[in-house]
Amino acid sequence: MLSEDELALLEAIRESGSLSRAAARLNKAPSTVSHAARQLETRFDALLFDRRNYRLQLTPAGQLLADEAGRLMQDVARMTQRVRQVANGWEDRLWIVTDEILEFELLMPVVRDFDALGSGVRLRFTHEVLAGTWEALRDGRADLIVGATNEPPAIAGLHWFELGVMEWVFAVASRHPLAGATGPLTRERILAERGVAVADSSRHTPGRAYGLLGGQDVLAVPSMRAKILAQRDGLGVGWVPRERAAKLLANGELIEKDTASPREPNVLYVAWRAERPGRALQWWIDRLREPRLASRLVKGIEVSA
Repeated sequence: MLSEDELALLEAIRESGSLSRAAARLNKAPSTVSHAARQLETRFDALLFDRRNYRLQLTPAGQLLADEAGRLMQDVARMTQRVRQVANGWEDRLWIVTDEILEFELLMPVVRDFDALGSGVRLRFTHEVLAGTWEALRDGRADLIVGATNEPPAIAGLHWFELGVMEWVFAVASRHPLAGATGPLTRERILAERGVAVADSSRHTPGRAYGLLGGQDVLAVPSMRAKILAQRDGLGVGWVPRERAAKLLANGELIEKDTASPREPNVLYVAWRAERPGRALQWWIDRLREPRLASRLVKGIEVSA
């Protein structure tokens, strides 16, 4: 392992190409730098510096060592910064898992605000669906989950608050056979049609698909936007968030239908497990408690095409 002084010596010689300039850069006497260079060669038992033509140039072996030394210096600098960061209460990294029902675009301004803090915390965002969101927190694949649906499960050390409430509407394409049906749709009438659902991402428990009936044919899609568009195109029926489908409902591409068994609104949750959150986690918790941000996240982006 090279010392910090040896790393600095190699970097100075590589960039200056001159013993005197390297010495000036290091604020040392040329004789001291020359002696340190010879000691380095003795240590590696290799000719590292070409001293011909009045220039202190690196041999191929010296160039290799300098390149590796440069990378080591960067690693040391990053390590030093990360150690100071953690010592000041910031986490090394923060893993945030959002339920797919929320759009990441709505969190991008919050990410910019967090970046402006200059904390050095590395952010990682991934998404899960339905039970998979809670599972990510339970299994240690998330420090914070946002938009999880259904009541919080029994997870050791769980902390949570409500983000907001999402309302649903049963919708079919304007050309779908159910579009012209009169009266509230019965369970039997809906069961005869294919449903559209966003696939549950749970790894350890049976996947759940809310709003579907047992035995119903189902088209599983990767996102809520895909579900809304699939229903708009008549590929199936089902419940969609009212706010996100508002434009398609207004222009008649989707038709709202009453059902004999209406779907209750879903409460969306923010949750974490840390008993004493670090500064980054606490910052995100505080931001997500802000009513305006929470409302934007729950309302979502209206699908129009």
